[in-house]
Amino acid sequence: MARPVTLFTGQWADLSLETIAEKASSWGYDGLELACWGDHFNVQKALSEDGYCEQRKELLAKYDLKVWSVSNHLVGQAVCDPIDKRHKEILPGRIWGDGEPEQVRQRAAEEIKDTARAAAKLGVDVVNGFTGSSIWSKMYSFPPNTPGLIDEGFEDFANRWNPILDVFDDVGVRFGLEVHPTEIAFDIVTAERAIDALDGRKAFGFNYDPSHMGYQGVDYIQFIREFSDRIYHAHMKDVWWSSETRRSGVFGGHLEFGDVDRYWDFVSIGRGRIDFERVVRALNRIQYDGPLSVEWEDSGMDREFGAEESCRYVKNIDFPAAEGAFDSAFSEND
Repeated sequence: MARPVTLFTGQWADLSLETIAEKASSWGYDGLELACWGDHFNVQKALSEDGYCEQRKELLAKYDLKVWSVSNHLVGQAVCDPIDKRHKEILPGRIWGDGEPEQVRQRAAEEIKDTARAAAKLGVDVVNGFTGSSIWSKMYSFPPNTPGLIDEGFEDFANRWNPILDVFDDVGVRFGLEVHPTEIAFDIVTAERAIDALDGRKAFGFNYDPSHMGYQGVDYIQFIREFSDRIYHAHMKDVWWSSETRRSGVFGGHLEFGDVDRYWDFVSIGRGRIDFERVVRALNRIQYDGPLSVEWEDSGMDREFGAEESCRYVKNIDFPAAEGAFDSAFSEND
């Protein structure tokens, strides 16, 4: 049975949920991964208003769509980050408050706890998102990181996220970190270290997204193999990176997405360098049967054209795993 193909609504938050649901249905999607911003999924309304979650699902059902996960990347980013004025632009006003950094982090943590509760009320068991990181700015060790400085960053992550994950455990929901630059985990090594910092608790896993690893030079297929029991959700997103030297490198040169001088850029699925054939085979090997969720980003393409094309592409490259070896029939006795 084919995995459901969903559309992550985070890049469509300028549209109402009904508008993007109608469009996604016409493009062939099976469901939506609801972002917790715009009007797509309001965490506090889900907890306080009778019937809110049922109304969300009824709206999706009107367009033959379902929901398997919600995502709260923007608020999650503030849990561990050093807070500055950039966060004000992505956070709800009630989370930002007066901008005092520690209070922002505390309010963000409470909102992620509430996101787990709201997800459970909606009937889904995965919340995807970001964690933020107190040590991302220390990724290049100069001035040299002092002994224990990186350890302190992972300790801070564990201290802030363990109480959040206690709530996830209480309500039977799992958190899927999208491994990504600026998060506590941005490659295989740091993902392993994040798990260790949490003593391996199962409430914490990953929203697999190969695009954030490919241009870094990280083996995005090996990631699936190493964390086979922690792939809780999967994003389908493509990225292009140059095979030649350019005026900017992996760090981006402070250039905006879409700039011709970038060394790498996100592109519509099937138009970059991610080998989705290998991704699907690796997901089959670990028996991942959750959604393949299109996170569409391409600065050079009309987004509606790209979203529709991406749905077709993902459905075409997905296939079920074999039930046995192809030559097993030869060993059958009459």
